[in-house]
Amino acid sequence: MKRFVPAVLLTLTGAGVLYASLLTDLYLRYVRPGMHWMLVASGVVLLALAGAEAWSWRTPAAHEHGGDAQHGHEHGDAAHGHDHSGIPRAAWLLLLPALSLLLYAPPSLGAYTASHADAKEVTRQSHFDPLPATSPLPITLTDFTRRVQQDPGQAIKARTVRMTGIVTPTGNGSGWYLTRIIISCCAADAQTVKVRVYGPQAPAADTWVTVTGTWHPGGTLGTPTAPAALDAHTLKKVPRPINGYSDALPLPGLALSEPRRAAKAGE
Repeated sequence: MKRFVPAVLLTLTGAGVLYASLLTDLYLRYVRPGMHWMLVASGVVLLALAGAEAWSWRTPAAHEHGGDAQHGHEHGDAAHGHDHSGIPRAAWLLLLPALSLLLYAPPSLGAYTASHADAKEVTRQSHFDPLPATSPLPITLTDFTRRVQQDPGQAIKARTVRMTGIVTPTGNGSGWYLTRIIISCCAADAQTVKVRVYGPQAPAADTWVTVTGTWHPGGTLGTPTAPAALDAHTLKKVPRPINGYSDALPLPGLALSEPRRAAKAGE
């Protein structure tokens, strides 16, 4: 019976990978969309290996080691107290991720990860183009931070902007951050970018929201002393976007609830 265990483990793992990447979009919780084809290929390879392992036990070649020699080897092992027929204990660890993908997939990275992951460094920019006249102005958290702390022209001053991210508590019991989690490859290399939000009461942690507002004054605008912070005017709950692991522009038409004014948010 033990000889079929590797084939079963490979089958479950391959099926779990293909289920997450072909039949659902669960894979987007753990990797970037560009990794999709690699996951599909990995699942196919795992199933092929499982089939090869199972087939090997049906072929005579798998047992052609010489009857007497094999019999003597077994007796030799028994005499020395060794048994090589068992399955390595580490192999059983494959069962956990396989079953988790098939039965209960771990949730997406969220506020807990955002509060513990490394902050992504905002790159320096020397030239800034004029901002569009659109109001509210759709902007990423990274671009907002860069405009606040690096733009000597202070073009962001008094502009109403719109940003989308997840609600992340500050950790000290007051206030909250609008956060985007950014991954380069998979969930293991997650980094974050955050903007402090002032005004409305924070929804539950991990809630995806779109916030409109203006820069919260502090320090000197256009220098690193200026905080990446927002005085929020309205807040909408939105579903998690497909591009949830990148600092992307807000997607239109995704609101799940009506806007609520910051002044009424605490009611």
